[in-house]
Amino acid sequence: MSAALPFEIHAPGAPARALILCDHASNAVPPEIGSGAGLGLPPDEMERHIAYDIGVRGVTLELSRLMGATAILSRFSRLVVDPNRGEDDPTLVMRLYDGAIVPANRHAGSEEIARRVEAYHRPYHAAIDAEIEARLAAGRPPALIAVHSFTPRLRSRAPRPWHVGVLWHRDDRMSAPLLARLRAEPGLCVGDNQPYSGQLEGDTLSRHGTRRGLRHVLIELRQDLIATETDQRLWAARLAPMFAGIVADTEEDADG
Repeated sequence: MSAALPFEIHAPGAPARALILCDHASNAVPPEIGSGAGLGLPPDEMERHIAYDIGVRGVTLELSRLMGATAILSRFSRLVVDPNRGEDDPTLVMRLYDGAIVPANRHAGSEEIARRVEAYHRPYHAAIDAEIEARLAAGRPPALIAVHSFTPRLRSRAPRPWHVGVLWHRDDRMSAPLLARLRAEPGLCVGDNQPYSGQLEGDTLSRHGTRRGLRHVLIELRQDLIATETDQRLWAARLAPMFAGIVADTEEDADG
């Protein structure tokens, strides 16, 4: 993987205003990281939520297809370095996550962390910056949609009841209508800044959305609901018209 880009751009030049971001699309570990293919973890640990957001790559690619939207996805595990964290965040490289000690990270010092940031974290965000700048230059500011997933149970805590969560901070231009549309769906348990808070300074949407004044929203899907390709397509089909409608409804505001 060292010769490959640490990100992929799907459907470049697609016509939709939406730009879909998938920070935790992959559990891949570049061979130059060391400690074996899984950072020293056994294969079953690398298939858990600690290594990536299960199901999101399929959902993102199907959303891209249905909406005619460009998507940018990571190609490295969040355990290598987490692209959804600021460079100064203490959880940028996790040494212990949900009961698993990560051998290759346990003694990673500042030089190793800086190397990973330079090799993987910065190129991913540079790709997002370049896409945004191109759209701004064309007079078409994008609407950012970040796709994530969450484990049904974290550590020994109670099961999480939400089917889907909407995360946001300060700017609710997209989160408010998305929450309303999701809550109108029968049988859905919808979290508002659940199961996590969207108020994380330095994360992907803080960096590319809030600081630029761009419309943005982050959606979290429960992993057992998108574990199969069929379920991923079904959720994408459910969400695509919601996102498309919200982007269209907020377009006049975005253009000033």
